[in-house]
Amino acid sequence: MQAQKLFPGVYRLSFGEPETFTPETFRSVAPSAALKNCEELPCPFAQDAIAFRASARGCVAELPLDSFEQLYGFGLQLKSFAQMGKKKALRVNADPVADTGDSHAPVPFYVSTSGYGVLAESARQVSFYCGANEKLGAGGRTVTVEIPAARGISLVLFAGKDPLDVVRRYNLFSGGGAMPPAWGLGVWYRCYGQSAQADAEGFAREFRAHRLPVTVLGLEPGWHTRAYSCSYIWNEKNFPDHETFLARMKELGYQINLWEHIFVHPEAEIYDALKPYAGEYEVFQRGLIPDVSLPEARDIFADHHYERFVSQGISGFKLDECDGSDYTGGWSYPDCARFPSGLDGEQMHALIGLLYQNTVRQAFAPAGKRTWGLVRASGALASPSPFTLYSDLYDHRDFIRGLANMGFSGLLWTPEVRSAASAEDLVRRIQTVIFSPVAMVNAWPFPNPPWHQVDEALNHQGIRMEGSEALEARCRRWFELRMELLPYLYTAFRRYRDEGIPPVRALLLDDPADEDCWTVENAVLVGDALYFAPLVAGERERAFYLPRGTWVNFFDDSQFLEGGREYRFAYDLDAFPLYVKAGTLLPLAKAEQSVAEHPLFTLCPRSFGAKPGETLSYVLYEDDGASEGQTGGEVTLTRQADGTYALSRTGETGHQMYRLAEEKAD
Repeated sequence: MQAQKLFPGVYRLSFGEPETFTPETFRSVAPSAALKNCEELPCPFAQDAIAFRASARGCVAELPLDSFEQLYGFGLQLKSFAQMGKKKALRVNADPVADTGDSHAPVPFYVSTSGYGVLAESARQVSFYCGANEKLGAGGRTVTVEIPAARGISLVLFAGKDPLDVVRRYNLFSGGGAMPPAWGLGVWYRCYGQSAQADAEGFAREFRAHRLPVTVLGLEPGWHTRAYSCSYIWNEKNFPDHETFLARMKELGYQINLWEHIFVHPEAEIYDALKPYAGEYEVFQRGLIPDVSLPEARDIFADHHYERFVSQGISGFKLDECDGSDYTGGWSYPDCARFPSGLDGEQMHALIGLLYQNTVRQAFAPAGKRTWGLVRASGALASPSPFTLYSDLYDHRDFIRGLANMGFSGLLWTPEVRSAASAEDLVRRIQTVIFSPVAMVNAWPFPNPPWHQVDEALNHQGIRMEGSEALEARCRRWFELRMELLPYLYTAFRRYRDEGIPPVRALLLDDPADEDCWTVENAVLVGDALYFAPLVAGERERAFYLPRGTWVNFFDDSQFLEGGREYRFAYDLDAFPLYVKAGTLLPLAKAEQSVAEHPLFTLCPRSFGAKPGETLSYVLYEDDGASEGQTGGEVTLTRQADGTYALSRTGETGHQMYRLAEEKAD
C-alpha cells in the first residue's frame, strides 16, 4: 500500500474501510502552515511493514518495533510513563485508578525514541499492545493496534529527526499549540463551591489586602440556579447583582471563570432549541446531552454563552463532567447510545470533551478575545484548544507524572491544589502547580483559604491554624515567583503555537540520546532553560537526574552542576531542585498583584553563568496579550558587556508588553 504524503514527514496509510467519524472529522483548526516548512523526511515504515486484518472483533494493525526503542504518549496517563511492554486500552474515564489506559484524555498517538510517531485515527476504545509479545515465527516484537467494531483504520505516521521533532509535527498537524491570553498564566483561585456574591468579593478583597497575587477567580456550581444538570442562569439568591459583582472584580484586576458542564437542564433557556439535537439518553436529573458534533447544536450553545456571559465580561469556563464515569454513580450515558449525527455513545465519549471545548471557544469569537479555561476530558488533535485538563484524583506523584506525560500528546495539564494533609503538603503542591500551564488553587471544599486552615472540618468552623500567617507568606512567595516567570512562560507558549514545542515536557524530548532521561518521570523542562524537580510532602531529600550540560541553581547562582548524572540533596520547605541552563539570560518580571488584560511587564532580568564581559540575549514574544489572531513581534533583551540591559524590538505589535525596571511607562 502506498503511503499518502500529507506534509513533509507526515504520511497517511489507510487500511480496509475506515470509519466516517474520527477526531479529524470534527477538527476545528486546520493543520498549521508551519508544517510545510518542516524538513522532508521519508515515511518511517516501508509500505509492506504494517500488517492489517479485519474480523468480527473489529480490525487490527501491527507495526514493527526495534529491540531497543521505548514508547511514550497515549494521552494523559497518570499511572505510567514509559509504555513499552504494556497494554493500553484507551477509554475516557473520570477515575483512572489503575494503569490500564483509562484517562481523562486518551489519545491514540504514541512517539518512539527511534524518531517516529503513530496516530490511529479513531474515536473507538482503541487498544495498543506495546511490544509485550512476539508472534510465532514473526521474528520480532510489534505494536498491535486493535480497534473494536471498525472494518478499517487510517494511521497517520510522523517522521522526525528525534522525538521532539515528532511531537512538534504532531502538534502542528493538530493546528499548532494553544496561545493563552497573558492573564491566563497568572495565579488562579477557585472559590468555595457554594460561595455567594459577598463571599467571592471577600476573597477578592482579602487577596489584594494581603498582597496575594491572584488574577483569576473561579466560581463553582453555586452561581447556577441549577448545576446538575446546568441551567446556565445566574442564581439571584447567591448573586443578587452579578453585573455589579463583575464590574467590581474588573476594577480589582480579576478575570472571572465560571464552572459548568454540558448537560442541559429543562429550565435552561436553550433546552427546547437543543432538544432536536440531543442524544437519546438523559443524565443528571433529566439533562440533555447536546450533540455538539452538529453545527446547529454548537451555534445554539455558543450563541447563548456569548450573549449571557462573554459579552458581560466572563473570561473563561471550567468544563466539568464531560469525561464520563460508568462506575461511580452511573451519571454517564451508555456506549450504545445514539445521537442525531450518527455517532454512538462510545464515539461521543471519545469526542465530547474536545467538541465541548470547540463549542465554548466559538462563544469567544465575536469578542475577538482569547480565552483560557479548564476541562475534564480531551483527546486527539487537542493542542490548539485553550483548555487545561484537571482531575478529581489527587495523588501528588501521579500529578507530577502528568506534567511529564502531557507533552507527548498535545495536551495541557494542571496538578491543581485542592486540599492538603498538612501545611507542608500544601506548600509542596503549590510549588508543583506554579510550573504548570494553569497555576491554580481550587479551594471549592474550603469556605476559607486553605492557608488559614488545611483541616477541612476546622476550616468550615472558621478556626485558623497555628502559624497560618507564616504559611500564607510562603504561599505568597511562590505565587510571586509565578508572576516573575510570566514573560518567560508567555514566550514558551508562543513557541508551542508557532513551532509545536510543548511548554512543559519530559527530559527525554530534549536529549533522547541520553538513555538515562528515558525513565525520568518526576522532573520536567519548563521552556528551554528551566529544569524543575518537585518534592512531595514527607521528602527531606530528593534524588534527581540533570540532563547533560551545565546548570545553575536558581536559588543560589553560585552553585554550578554538570549534568548527565544524578544528584541527591536535602531540602527545607523553601527549596527544591530548580536549575537554569548556564549562559541563560532569564527575563524575569516584577511580581504585580494581577495580570492586566493588556499587560506591561517590568523586566528584572537575571543572568545565570555569564562570564565577565559576556553578552547574553533572550528573545521575547510580544503582542497585546489578549486578542485572537495576533501575529505579534519579537523583543530582544540583551545583557551587554558592561552588565547593563537593553531592549530592541522587531515587528509591529500595536502594544508594548515589556519595559526594563529603570524605564518609565509611556
